[in-house]
Amino acid sequence: MLGFQCRRTAIFVFQRASRASRTSLVEKLPSRVQTRYLLSARNSREARVPRTPRYSTASSPPDTTLPEKPDFLNDAESAIWDKLAAEFSPTELTVQDISGGCGSMYGIEIASEKFRGANMLKQQRMVNAVLGEEMKGWHGVQLRTRTP
Repeated sequence: MLGFQCRRTAIFVFQRASRASRTSLVEKLPSRVQTRYLLSARNSREARVPRTPRYSTASSPPDTTLPEKPDFLNDAESAIWDKLAAEFSPTELTVQDISGGCGSMYGIEIASEKFRGANMLKQQRMVNAVLGEEMKGWHGVQLRTRTP
């Protein structure tokens, strides 16, 4: 493995080389280093290629299937899951007790079509309204909401 100074020097020499000589330099490198170069070249200016849009412009029908409830949830997590699933019919839902098992703090990630058009604060207020009574006994909640 190259030391820090050697790596900096190699990068400097490589950046100053012409494109034709770069390919010959890369061919001389070990395969694991070639792979690392190819991965890092993805972000360089010369390696940039126009990407296709992440989301299609054609509207697809919304996915109305509820996610399957995991069997490893404890009773409190299961109650939270049921309330959120009934109210929001989410496409993705994760409920986890992150307080070490005492039930004072939960991590919730939910994706639902009902959040479409609402900003993040409104989305989280919607979830807080559903879980209002239960949240009074909690120390805190990590809530991530999004639209699918």
